[in-house]
Amino acid sequence: MAKPGKSTDVDVQKRKNTEKTVAFRVIEVLVVPFLNAIAKLEMHQTAKLPAQGAFILSPNHYSNIDPVIMAWAVWKLGRAPRFLAKASLFRVPVVGFALRRSGQIPVERAGSNRHNAPISAANQLVEHQQGVIVYPEGTLTRDPDMWPMRGKTGAARLALEHGIPLIPAAHWGTQAVLPRYSKKLSLFPRKTIQIVFGDPVDLDDLRGRPVDQKALTEATDRVMAAITALLEGLRGEQAPAERWNPAAHNQTEFGRIEARDGEAAE
Repeated sequence: MAKPGKSTDVDVQKRKNTEKTVAFRVIEVLVVPFLNAIAKLEMHQTAKLPAQGAFILSPNHYSNIDPVIMAWAVWKLGRAPRFLAKASLFRVPVVGFALRRSGQIPVERAGSNRHNAPISAANQLVEHQQGVIVYPEGTLTRDPDMWPMRGKTGAARLALEHGIPLIPAAHWGTQAVLPRYSKKLSLFPRKTIQIVFGDPVDLDDLRGRPVDQKALTEATDRVMAAITALLEGLRGEQAPAERWNPAAHNQTEFGRIEARDGEAAE
């Protein structure tokens, strides 16, 4: 697959910015200069990210710095980066204040409210016409060569149940800033990170049907295929025919796994 054309600075500047609140601007002053010093973003097909309205952005995930980089990319395109965050974090002094002021979305991970979390999150997105970044893999990919692995159904459920566009994205280069499983940033020389956005995943034939496991699995397979295709374009390589399934390799979905040569253990 050919690498997509790079979006120009003019393309980015034409996008309207309606979500940059005071809280986000404070974060920008504190964080963006550092990010600019260690990395350069080359973004492709930026018009695929909606300039307004609700959206779910689903990228690949293989470095712990990925969320910071994707948030920066979304910010540069005039949208406010939001994530689904553990509700318990909102009760932490200072951290909770920052999360609330920057519009992050609380999600209960346990207890009686956890099943209502996706509904609450989607209602917020639709009501306020916001976007959210959801990693369908749920954690760093276990694939030895950092291709997207099997996805989880959370992003697909939000999209199907509430009619929110599901936008795939891929990036390549964050591993040069923070290697997979490592906690040590590589600051110099300045790294280039490629990011590409894709068309909304076509879920029209699944909408209006019961959102059962079959529909969720099919929708998730589609978004993972779209992310993988975008990454193939950036890397100039072909992904394995079958996506990595941790269970088939006696790996847990989360937590520590044995590192490969040259990688630090998670």
